[in-house]
Amino acid sequence: MSFLSKKISAYTDAHTTAGSPLLKTLERETWVKQLHAGMISGDYQGQFLRMLSQMIRPKRILEIGTFTGYSAICLAAGLQEDGILDTIEINEELESLIQHYIEKAGLKDKIRLHIGSALDLVPEMDDGFDLVFIDADKVNYLTYYDLVFDKINIGGYILVDNVLWFGKVTENQKDKEATAIHAFNEKVQNDPRVENILLPIRDGLTLIKKCDNA
Repeated sequence: MSFLSKKISAYTDAHTTAGSPLLKTLERETWVKQLHAGMISGDYQGQFLRMLSQMIRPKRILEIGTFTGYSAICLAAGLQEDGILDTIEINEELESLIQHYIEKAGLKDKIRLHIGSALDLVPEMDDGFDLVFIDADKVNYLTYYDLVFDKINIGGYILVDNVLWFGKVTENQKDKEATAIHAFNEKVQNDPRVENILLPIRDGLTLIKKCDNA
């Protein structure tokens, strides 16, 4: 999903570093085998995730919503040498596919896959994350935000996907996902503990920094 014209989108793609051959294979397999393949990050967003992680150089990353593992592989590129990425996927049928590509990427010692509900798993995790990526069921975005906030280090970041929800967040008639995402966007905008920027990348990405006064 992009809000740019096809011509401009093609131009931006042509002037962005392409994903690795492994990621291209993963993307193709996702489109062939998964009903909701459009949820995959893909080249353009994947490059943004990779470069952002490399700038932050996190020691610990948490991802809520693995899907087929594309974004986890991109985010892991910026981990410190002894860093770990914990990623949570609720669909157990995806486990073997995710693990296959994590291993092919040489990241089995860097990425820990957890199968289950983030609502149950996140409260049991230790504090100390430098970066959290939220890309799961939209109606629980507010809950995920509250669950992870105290587990993030001061100066750490939360990155949230699909915050424009096909543009529906700007409309008077919203579906339940758009309503939930709009409520999330409003909470973040009015949260004095953070600084935030909403980026119109694909379906919208919000980058949130936890401030010193949090």
